[in-house]
Amino acid sequence: MTDQRKAGIFPPFSPNPVFTMIRQLLSFFVFAAFSSTSAEEVLRALPVDPSDITPESGLKVVDPTPPPAEAKPLPPGEVVLPEVKKNPRSDSPDMPNLPSGDDAVRLQIFLDQSHFGPGVIDGKPGRFTILAVNSWNEVNGHPPGEIGPVMAAARKAVPNPFAVAIVPEVATKWVNSKLSYKKSEQAKEKRMSYRSYAEFMSERYHTDVEFLIDLNGSSKTYGLQPRSSVIVPNVQPFTIESLTGSRYETEELLNSRHVVVDTKINQARIYEAAPKALIVTDPDAPVLVTANSALVASFPITPGKPQFIKYGQWELKNCVQLPVWRYDQSLLDGKGRSSKYLNIPPGPNSPVGVIWAGLSVSGIGMHGTSDPETIGRAQSAGCIRMANWDVVRLPDFIRPGATVEIR
Repeated sequence: MTDQRKAGIFPPFSPNPVFTMIRQLLSFFVFAAFSSTSAEEVLRALPVDPSDITPESGLKVVDPTPPPAEAKPLPPGEVVLPEVKKNPRSDSPDMPNLPSGDDAVRLQIFLDQSHFGPGVIDGKPGRFTILAVNSWNEVNGHPPGEIGPVMAAARKAVPNPFAVAIVPEVATKWVNSKLSYKKSEQAKEKRMSYRSYAEFMSERYHTDVEFLIDLNGSSKTYGLQPRSSVIVPNVQPFTIESLTGSRYETEELLNSRHVVVDTKINQARIYEAAPKALIVTDPDAPVLVTANSALVASFPITPGKPQFIKYGQWELKNCVQLPVWRYDQSLLDGKGRSSKYLNIPPGPNSPVGVIWAGLSVSGIGMHGTSDPETIGRAQSAGCIRMANWDVVRLPDFIRPGATVEIR
């Protein structure tokens, strides 16, 4: 055929414009299908941001009206705390003159209410209490490790460190003693509730069940029911019933703030703006201590495992109450997203707690936890965990648009 065309028996081949157009269209569709498949494969390798799968509540503003008082302060000295023995395996740095007894609880409450989180309020000041003291000292112009000024302020601000609280009726909506530990059963629930009234009241008052037992005895603590009375730290309660599933929008003052997540000391520090670098011209010169009013809050955190930490500077992209969490074991194992996943409902016992603050790096965020007593100890898969009573305050300090620097 080729020879015949060359000899002039057949006219030279000229492609039909219609055929050319069809071939071009087919090429486009093949390329588009390939591109779509590639994009889908990339997406399957990424975690799902809880904000994307949490339904809109339609409620954007939380009622700022404080709830009626539910705790009555007790006179100083009425509660006798058991003797605290120092744990020989403690990783807490030494600080001379750390208080004990009522003063220890008083100090922790004062720091907590000043937005410098000491961790669990339990009368056992340790590493996080010392970090909180140093944050308070920094803001007020005192050197690190000095305890006198903050203790004097605590005694004045918190005369009564304990109170008698009543288990509110609303607790019945947030306690489910039959909540399963199996993810397949949890996915069928309406919410990830507390498993006991003791757990409800301990988190409400920024402590743990162990400290409630110290204050009330095990029989009373485990026997709590609605309308029961219980001795608690005299702290502003975390009222979970005030959460509505709201999404927090950007706000001019709060979206310009800067968060430094220090994974070496397990603390998140919130500044009015990015902190200035400290330039040391003479290493032997005494350090001049001045008040740093740019530091507005600090909280204990648990970072992810070293291989999963996303170091760098990121943007806060979203912030939502009561997030839904997608459980995908394949993703947790580092094998990418699979079709075998479960949507775990929101609630205080959700692995991501009661607030999700997603960053501009896929699937990474600052969030709450179901186990506040493990903050600073057990590592997460890659995110920054905080106690629910701390993370619920995060939107008061930062909003989408703020920068989060992970060091």
